[in-house]
Parts: sequence; C-alpha cells; structure tokens
Amino acid sequence: MIKSRWTSALVWLVLSPFVAWAVLRLGGWTPVWQWIALVAFTPYVAAASAVPLLLSLGLRRWAAAAVALVTSVALALVVLPRHITDHGPLPSGDQRLRVLATNLAVGAGDTASVMRLVRDLKPDVVTVQELTPEARDRLDDAGLRALLPHVVDRAKSGVGGSGLYSRHPVSERPLIELGAFRQARGVISHPSGHEIEIVSVHPCAPSYDSRIPCWDTGLEALPEAGGQLRVLAGDFNATLDHRPVRDLLDSGYRDAADLTGHGLTPTWPQQGWSRVPGVTIDHVLADRRMAVHAFSVHALPGTDHRPIFAELGLPTTAS
Repeated sequence: MIKSRWTSALVWLVLSPFVAWAVLRLGGWTPVWQWIALVAFTPYVAAASAVPLLLSLGLRRWAAAAVALVTSVALALVVLPRHITDHGPLPSGDQRLRVLATNLAVGAGDTASVMRLVRDLKPDVVTVQELTPEARDRLDDAGLRALLPHVVDRAKSGVGGSGLYSRHPVSERPLIELGAFRQARGVISHPSGHEIEIVSVHPCAPSYDSRIPCWDTGLEALPEAGGQLRVLAGDFNATLDHRPVRDLLDSGYRDAADLTGHGLTPTWPQQGWSRVPGVTIDHVLADRRMAVHAFSVHALPGTDHRPIFAELGLPTTAS
C-alpha cells in the first residue's frame, strides 16, 4: 500500500509541471516575469508531455493518465498546426511582395552573405534590425542601395538600430522607439497601386525583469491589422505562444511561417551561438487579405538570428 502511494505521488509529481504549463499557456497568464522567456519553449514541452502520459499508463494510474492525455492533446492543438501547411484562401492576383528580414547582431552580420541573399531572393523590401551606422555603410558600399534605392535609415550604435530598404518608393512613417529600440516604419508605393505599410519589428528582449515593460509596450505599439495593408517583419523577440503576438494575429494578421508549415523552424539562435534550444522569434506577419505563397529560413554568418523570407500575394483591388 505504501509503495502504491509513493508510485502515485511520483506520477503526479512528474505530471504536475506539464499541467501547469498547459494552463498558463492556454490562459495567457504571466505568473512571474521569467515565464515570458520560458513560454517560448512550449513546442518542446508539448513533445515531452508524452512522458507523463506513458508513465501513468504504464503504471496503471488511470486518473493521472486521463489528466495527462488532456494535457498532451491541449498542447498538441496549440503547437502542431504550425507544422501543417494551410495557405488558406488566396485572395490575391498576380502581384507579389517579397519580404526579407534580418537581424545583424549589432551590425556583425556578414555583409557579403546579406548581399548574396538579396541577389538570390530578389526581395522588394528588406527589414533590418540591429543596424549600426558601420553596418549601414558596409551595406551601402556593397551595393545594397543600388539594388534597393528607397531607404528608411534609422541606424544606431548598439542593438537599437533599424532600417528598411525598398525596391519601390517608400514614405517614412513615425518611428516606434521604446527603451532605445527603434522600429522603422514606411509605406511602400507598390506598382500594383497598393500602399503597403512595412514595419521593421524589434522590441526589447525580455531577458530580465526591468526589460519586460519595454518588451510589452514595444509589441503593443505595433499597428494592428485593418484599413491599410500592413506587413510586420523582423525580430519580435516572441513566439506564437506569447500573448502580444497572438493579439496581433487576432487583429487580422497571419504568420507566414505558420501558414506554410514552417512555424516550428527555429530562427534563433543560429547553430554555434548558444546551447539554448532553438525557438521561432522572427516572423513575417501579413494582413489576412494577402496570400502567403512561400516562406523560408536562411543562414547568415556573424549573427545569432537566421534571416527569414516570405513571398506574399497582393489583393487584386488596391486599397
């Protein structure tokens, strides 16, 4: 009898953290600031939730098995759709907008590799995060402005710089700057007749307690979908498991990686930069009126982030 009780206690001890994780993730609560960083690893927890389920079944602890099954299913329903291609309706004509986003890690990203990506992928717009004046000058010397001549330059020393490089004319919008992190904005005049707002996304990283307000307000400051066509592209420092990103999606955006079945492809850190398991914190969020035809993740030496690329389809009728 004593052995049986200890066995049951062990099963519940193993299961409890997974139940708590599922409740917090589904409820959107933040019990402590560290949870903001931890919730990014929900896909790994979802996979590991099979352990208490198998353990409880193997030991014939049926009540625990029922709770474990509900927990695993709940986490799977959150995570697995990101691995399934679901382009949804394609409400667009033949006009495309090709978007590349890259974080240069305080300007250290390899210039030649950036230029190779631009020449190979032929983006209409590139959003750059952690753009320093020195990195900007190197990119200019390498010919980036010759390929994408319309620029919103908000370069800055340190991690806070940002910029937009566009093939088409661009009008700058008011800068979003919180906690010394700049998020450049501009409206692109596309040949299709569409005016499309682009934001180079980069809020603070929620790496310690004092930065949480900066991270939260930096994401809240991003424009919601609706009215004018918009694309938010860059380093969100957040995954689809963070409430602010889900709120943006609820407003009318769609995540390009999620729709194309690449929503679990890690974008940070690149191999060799850290032993932290990879997470998906770089995104292209497109207005739901835009189709998502392609998405890909690439390598870039010199930076901890992997650049992301999306090919979007524009609606037939200009806004």
